[in-house]
Amino acid sequence: MKNGEWCIGVQYLNRLYDIQNPVSCIPMQQYFKIGKLAASTGLKGELVLQHSLGKKTSLKALEAIFLEDKKNSFIPYFIQSARIRNEQETIVKLEGVDIVEAARKLTPREVWLAEADFKRFAAKASPIALLGFMMVHAGKEIGEIIEVIEQPHQVLCTILLGDKEALIPIHKESLRKVDINKRRVYVDLPEGLLDIYR
Repeated sequence: MKNGEWCIGVQYLNRLYDIQNPVSCIPMQQYFKIGKLAASTGLKGELVLQHSLGKKTSLKALEAIFLEDKKNSFIPYFIQSARIRNEQETIVKLEGVDIVEAARKLTPREVWLAEADFKRFAAKASPIALLGFMMVHAGKEIGEIIEVIEQPHQVLCTILLGDKEALIPIHKESLRKVDINKRRVYVDLPEGLLDIYR
């Protein structure tokens, strides 16, 4: 049995037997943070998902979102229904979350998608689409982009620099090129910036 088939089987059993602490089977590096469950809405346990996917989305055909239970431990929450609220918000109804009190327990929590789902729903031109790209400075790969934080005049990218996380600002002066095919972001960083994290 292949790993993917095993994962599908584990998820099926989790749902079939209503397991409260389901097993997660996708490695950490294959999850992408897209936003957070910001609030509950209505009386039936619906939640407001604030996302940075760069476009309106009803998350059509998305089976599950993931919430981080503990560090590097993700729990799938299966989507019963979803609808667009505006460009940055989607109203989601999760299986087993049927009352306001249950919904409130899930707020505010960060929301993650599996890599394949992330690629399907993120707008290609949005900053969040840079997740998973390799950042290159002075001809050398310095780290994979693991988080994107949008700000008014720049984008902050968190990269793995060795075994540490480093915040790298991307703006019109530092960005040289984005190679979508090779999944590379070429930057020209200020002298000494990387030394702070070493």
